Amino acid sequence: MAQPIEEIMAVRKGKMEKLFSLGMPGFPAWTGQKWNLFGRLSAMRGHGKLIFADLTNEAGKKQVSFKADKLPDKWEAVELLDVGDFLAVSGEEYTTQAGEPTVDVSDFTLLTKSFRPLPSSWYGFSDVEERYRQRYLDLLMNPEVKKTFQIRSKVISLLRQKMDTAGFLEVETPVLQPLYGGATAKPFTTHHNALDVNLFLRISDELYLKRLIVGGFEKVYEIGKDFRNEGIDRQHNPEFTMLEFYWAYANYENLMGFSEKILSEVVREITGSYKINYQGQDYDFTPPWPRVTYRDLILADTGIDIDKSTTEEELLAEIKGKGIELDLTGVVGLAALLDTLYKKVSRPKIFGPMFLTDHPVILKPLAKRKSDDKSKSAGFQVVVAGAEWVNAYNELNDPKDQRTRWEEEMKLAKAGLSEYQVLDEDYIRALEYGMPPTAGWGLGIDRLVAFLTNQHSLKDVILFPTLRPEEKKE
Repeated sequence: MAQPIEEIMAVRKGKMEKLFSLGMPGFPAWTGQKWNLFGRLSAMRGHGKLIFADLTNEAGKKQVSFKADKLPDKWEAVELLDVGDFLAVSGEEYTTQAGEPTVDVSDFTLLTKSFRPLPSSWYGFSDVEERYRQRYLDLLMNPEVKKTFQIRSKVISLLRQKMDTAGFLEVETPVLQPLYGGATAKPFTTHHNALDVNLFLRISDELYLKRLIVGGFEKVYEIGKDFRNEGIDRQHNPEFTMLEFYWAYANYENLMGFSEKILSEVVREITGSYKINYQGQDYDFTPPWPRVTYRDLILADTGIDIDKSTTEEELLAEIKGKGIELDLTGVVGLAALLDTLYKKVSRPKIFGPMFLTDHPVILKPLAKRKSDDKSKSAGFQVVVAGAEWVNAYNELNDPKDQRTRWEEEMKLAKAGLSEYQVLDEDYIRALEYGMPPTAGWGLGIDRLVAFLTNQHSLKDVILFPTLRPEEKKE
């Protein structure tokens, strides 16, 4: 039976006290002088008067040897060391008979005493929930997890470089907002005591970035956190990372070419190829990517021509006639019904990368209408592996049309629609000063990284994902 953790910790704390009595404090002031190697003890081997150990740090793992005749004044301290302790050592390097480069320790000091045993030497560490909750241990025990987050950092760096090279200016907009907007989602609410006002964590950067376009900037972007008070599953975390940009005097056709270019480049630079295998399925990011209209996709998957259903009642009758079952809780209005249908019958089947175009304008309250079909929005989504990566469109810059659309959303909200956009009077005022023709684009970075690292769940690419509070154990 495994030794209780409390007993192990008591023994290690006793060792700490003894080390202290030997003149080796466990948390000394760090000077870095004279020591030529430092790190965490990740393994110890041997007994008697010769002990081999591994010291691990960011540079990798290095073997060291402790010899009693080399450390006569500190040998008792050597015997009090545990896997997990941090050390600084000095000594000459030699090669063992087995051919292993090794530092022959001539002196050492304890930097930090580890009171808890690392999982591999105690009970293992494979429980997924515990790995997310104690990410620090997950990173220590699973090298592939650390590599995933190194790749994530590189992806964000590459995206930032590409945006800068393309002439975009990186900016920062408020995370705390007096009115949430820019997307259709439920917000998190908080209260500012000094001002005595309720504020919202942003669900999108969009409306503030477009205010900057009104203010004279022509190419702006932001990489930052957004927050949506929604369910948690493998494709959703309440806190997530987005790259959004807005480009004056551009249109969504420009953005399609830009999307193909930078996303395919990121795939190639991270993986070495335009072709990648994700969860057993092959994907090819070689431009150009196929384009499919929203109407044609649903028609192929269901036999329903959405252009012939102009009301919620008509579309619902078509859906029931095809025997399609949908969860319609909180679904009010034609737009919400269309979106629910698409997410049930079409999106999960898309491999991609694919441009999904010509969404009904009622699905995009902030998008311009197509010039040749006023019922369709001038925009697209990039869909890969059944998930939306990018949402992009020509930005609506007509203040009258924008107000009308938001007023329609508010009416649906009063009728019971669970997720809707709210009317922002200050943004309308900004549009009344005039915004040039602009195209905007938003990328979910977590989904991109999950794909590039072959992770099934976003929790595996978010260092500290949102979890239920830990239950206290008796």
